[in-house]
Amino acid sequence: MNRLAKILVLIGVLSIASAWSATAQTSAVNAFSPYSMYGVGELSTQGALPMRSMGGVGLAWRSTSMASLLNPAGYSATLRKSAIFNFGVEGMHIVNSQNRYDAQSGDKTGMVKSSKTPVNFHEISLQIPLAKGVGMGLSLTPYSSVGYNMTTIEQGEEAWAEAGQLKYNYQGEGDITEVKLGVGWEIFKGFSLGVAGMYYWGDIDRRYTTVLSNNIVGSGVFSSTKGYQNFSVSNFKFQAGLQYSVIDNDKRSLTLGATYDLGGSLKPKVTEYVYVNGSSVQPPVFDRTRRDEIRLPMQIAGGIFYQDVKWSAGFDYVYQNWKGENAKIADIIEQGVEVAYANTSTYKVGLEYTPNRFDVRRYYNRISYRVGARYGGYYQTFGGEHLNQYAVTVGFGLPLRFLGASSVDLGFEYGARGSHKQIAGGAIGLVKQDYFKFAIGLSMFGEDYWFVRPKYD
Repeated sequence: MNRLAKILVLIGVLSIASAWSATAQTSAVNAFSPYSMYGVGELSTQGALPMRSMGGVGLAWRSTSMASLLNPAGYSATLRKSAIFNFGVEGMHIVNSQNRYDAQSGDKTGMVKSSKTPVNFHEISLQIPLAKGVGMGLSLTPYSSVGYNMTTIEQGEEAWAEAGQLKYNYQGEGDITEVKLGVGWEIFKGFSLGVAGMYYWGDIDRRYTTVLSNNIVGSGVFSSTKGYQNFSVSNFKFQAGLQYSVIDNDKRSLTLGATYDLGGSLKPKVTEYVYVNGSSVQPPVFDRTRRDEIRLPMQIAGGIFYQDVKWSAGFDYVYQNWKGENAKIADIIEQGVEVAYANTSTYKVGLEYTPNRFDVRRYYNRISYRVGARYGGYYQTFGGEHLNQYAVTVGFGLPLRFLGASSVDLGFEYGARGSHKQIAGGAIGLVKQDYFKFAIGLSMFGEDYWFVRPKYD
């Protein structure tokens, strides 16, 4: 493939991915979780597909063929006469299950399940050299997603005595996308610093309806209600990172990495409407626009990564201070359950094995085999209960040509979140989520010389 063709392919993929991302902003295909009703929704696992296939490690990973999405200091590893392009698509099959309990006795009355299989892009990134030891990175990735559709029925004595059966329906969809631009500089051999700015934008729509059925009273006026909220996000935050190679020679390397995210307020513009009789044609009975105070967390993360000709292994730890300035933000839901923010710690570990990158005859020996695991907490509590979440991952890197850095990457992940524990005095059961992710990615151009001036025409 000549250079012009490669450029056309790159432009085409970037255009398709950008259009796909814009479409996803108004779709609920990225998430299927009742927990996404609150806050910014379900957070996406960051990193290029090879990173995610190794449990999500990558803070200390220096690569000349894979974009450094987790640590801007890694941009400095870009070869001086080359470029790195990564693109990935991810699908997920998720199953939600919840035990139902009698509101009075607390006895289990059954279990309900629901499932869905959304598919969407995950990352698109480009990394180029600026000078010797200096690289720049640009990436577009989903940060969080909202997607839910739930119905509850109120059949308490007070409701029946006053009116009848009340039915509540809650729906939500939307995304927040992160655009990241940064520079990494290897100040001296083995030591690099990086800074990056992240811009977040997106829209989250939340709707609810209240409908009265089985009106046993037969008198009085009872109106159905329809509410609508739109959260429009557009704001910045910043990140700084460093990497230091304790060992760095032709046979092996051992690198330490760390990042600090400043955090900051998203200040979403919130537009709210409430209509009666379930109609949005008539003027709303309530209409206002305000600014919300949701803040992204301050984040401190550190990791270690080892590489040699066959093996790569890494460990990362990530701490996010979600509670901080979000401490005063809480939602009160059914049965008086409080939804509040919580600080989180996440542990990641990963391993990669490539039998023989230089085997001319046996292609399978040049394949990279990856495994990993991740464990941590969810950033919100429900009725004071913390939600644990974990995942195990496997993946493969399929080289496109001998001694080349371009590859097709495959990744698979099984994970779970939450439990069937009872809260609110035993009246409500938490939702347990089990999911299986499948992803395909493309890493290109790492071995090609793009910025060479020819001597002869």
